[in-house]
Amino acid sequence: MNADEAFVGTVEPEGADKLDEGRLTEWMQANVEGFKGPLHLTKFKGGQSNPTYKIEAESGNYVLRRKPFGPLLPSAHAVDREYKVQAGMYKTGFPVARQYGLCTDDSVIGSWFYVMGMVDGRTIWNGAMPGSTPEERRAVYFEMFDVLAKLHNTDIEAAGLSDFGKPGNYFGRQVDRWTKQYRLSETETMPGMEKLIEWLPATLPEQTRTSVVHGDFRIDNAIFDRNSPKCLAVLDWELSTIGDPLADFSYVAMAWVTENGGRSGVKDLDRKELGIPELEEVVERYCAATGRDSIPDLNWYLAYNFFRLAGIMQGIKKRVIDGTASSAHAKAMSDRVTPLVDRAWEFAVKAGAA
Repeated sequence: MNADEAFVGTVEPEGADKLDEGRLTEWMQANVEGFKGPLHLTKFKGGQSNPTYKIEAESGNYVLRRKPFGPLLPSAHAVDREYKVQAGMYKTGFPVARQYGLCTDDSVIGSWFYVMGMVDGRTIWNGAMPGSTPEERRAVYFEMFDVLAKLHNTDIEAAGLSDFGKPGNYFGRQVDRWTKQYRLSETETMPGMEKLIEWLPATLPEQTRTSVVHGDFRIDNAIFDRNSPKCLAVLDWELSTIGDPLADFSYVAMAWVTENGGRSGVKDLDRKELGIPELEEVVERYCAATGRDSIPDLNWYLAYNFFRLAGIMQGIKKRVIDGTASSAHAKAMSDRVTPLVDRAWEFAVKAGAA
């Protein structure tokens, strides 16, 4: 689940969001170890992706993620993949919510879903971490990169994820995927996007390592301990696969080239005064933890990441135009497509694009 979408309060489900609590209770009794009802269901606010619910029961609190109802894009909303990767990572001791069960029987609540434990902690929405001390900020940022290194050091076979994705040509496949997704939701011709679609596949960097890749790893997609910098769980595994760990690293690095605006960016902050480490410091820490000598020039990777975000936002824009977007923020998000394309091309030029 995306921390930007979930854990911002719940509402009573209405209309199509209502689930059959009787059928769900039966399924929980049969499949969730230690479950004791009755249960009460509320829905987390917001969300562009898989609808997410809070289950309160005598045995504790749980989170349910389901596919949206209705026709879906191919490969989108794969809750079975989310469940599989989290269950595998949990088995290795990685900080992730405990997974209780996956249901692929549509007759229970009308779509596939899975249930996991609800992790109690804090979510850091703002990269500036207002109210924290410089020491606390530094410790949290270093913890974030230590957890990222742990993810990329995970033995894929030990996690039972050998068949979770193709090991090679990760960026080639991703550029192709996001180009296709963009074309499916294209609303007008954007010259910058056309240049990126031509330039990115022609300049793919060499993939030297293969690991589990999270796909949306950032400070607000984790739950931290309330009283320490310890990361208790990484959230939102919807885009995870097997691939190049530099995809995750460069995605987190985007915070250092993005204005804060109350979100995860740190570019325009007084990082020294706040105690937020410089990018060079986290590069050094990540390299030490993963046995790398260095990180290659990030400009190509940053161009790719902004391109990918533009593709995602274009999908939201199309849903706004079609009247099917599910969030009040959808229109504002759709207006971000052009600036993202511009940023992507700016880094492409730094990487040598003419």
